[in-house]
Amino acid sequence: MDYNIVLAFSLATAVLAISPGPDNIFVLVQSMVNGKKNGLAIVAGLMTGCLVHTTLLAFGVSALLKQSPTIYNGIKVFGATYLLYLAFRVFKSSSSLVLENTSIRENKFFKLYRQGFIMNVLNPKVTIFFLAFFPGFLFSDNLSNVIQFYVLGALFIIVSSMVFGTIAILSGRIGTYLKSNSKVGLYLKWLQLIVFIALAVYVLIS
Repeated sequence: MDYNIVLAFSLATAVLAISPGPDNIFVLVQSMVNGKKNGLAIVAGLMTGCLVHTTLLAFGVSALLKQSPTIYNGIKVFGATYLLYLAFRVFKSSSSLVLENTSIRENKFFKLYRQGFIMNVLNPKVTIFFLAFFPGFLFSDNLSNVIQFYVLGALFIIVSSMVFGTIAILSGRIGTYLKSNSKVGLYLKWLQLIVFIALAVYVLIS
């Protein structure tokens, strides 16, 4: 087992979770508008959805990897290409962070949990991202690919939950800071851009 790969995966996950995206911005806004508890409900729903994507990846990709090394190389090329595409999208996007008021009137915990879960599961971009991101971080020659994908999925959920949970709990302070510091969006944009490019290179050479 290569712990360096596991550590690199965890760090990459943390940076991606911090970088502005539709999920963490949604958690931030809902926590600011509806309270920390409701923000944490959405986080729980989003992370449960990640388990579904992990399962699809574990059994689907693992079956493909058994068939041919060529298929694995094809997945790596696809993954690197998609990550570079995401980097291009980030480069073309605005650096300003817009915290729109998208409050949810039904602020019961389970309903918000369900919304977070549905948002994640029905988002095909999450499946594509997992396909691009995970295969480059297989860390053992002894464990089955299914187990490795579930380990990576668990790490992704744990790290992302910690980051998203912190965003929900500190939503008031974070929102105030973002509104008073216009350059933060620019810094986070370039951080995200660098991470996507670095991941694309890593996936190709791993």
